[in-house]
Amino acid sequence: MGIGSRRASTGAATAALLLCFATAGTAAAEEVPADDTAASADETTDINERPGWEDDAPEEPIPEPGLRRCDGPSTWYNITSKKAYHIPSSWNGTRYKDGPGGTMTVSVTKSGTIAFEIGGSIEWSSNAIIAKAKAQVSTKITGTVGVTTGHTYTREISRNKYGNLQYGSWGYKVTWKKYKASGNGCDGVEIGHGTATLPTKATGWKYWETKS
Repeated sequence: MGIGSRRASTGAATAALLLCFATAGTAAAEEVPADDTAASADETTDINERPGWEDDAPEEPIPEPGLRRCDGPSTWYNITSKKAYHIPSSWNGTRYKDGPGGTMTVSVTKSGTIAFEIGGSIEWSSNAIIAKAKAQVSTKITGTVGVTTGHTYTREISRNKYGNLQYGSWGYKVTWKKYKASGNGCDGVEIGHGTATLPTKATGWKYWETKS
């Protein structure tokens, strides 16, 4: 049985990233959520597989509201598209491969944290983007989600195929835009855009098969 790994974000790295955003000079007038953006393992829901979650689901555009803001912050965000995406918990002990054929029985053997990733053309507020995604995409979106050891899962592998199981969060890839009030304060103009990968409180095993 082989074990693969991909880049993982730890809780300490997430805290440092948030501190970086806080000291980057983001305007205080931007929309910032009042609730916490982290989900503990006790709050998560385990969902295995979810066929077609990201392979068949196309990117979905999200209609933007009118770009006028007479009251409220001078800058704001909108989420303009979303796509289902399984965000891997990419440390050792959460990725397995076996075969050909037979049965796989796996479990999470090492705890860790799955965190958001955001990029863009200008300075941004991670809290504001996460809050907007919670409102426009899913209330289950969170900044980070904890993964604990356990969650054993068994899966039959097709004959002559290799089975792959990856634990992670059933999250989303989204695109965002940032706007700034102009003129009399009602009209808004786009001043930046970017993408984000956001986990949700739903975690579990993703399964797929390969020929080798």
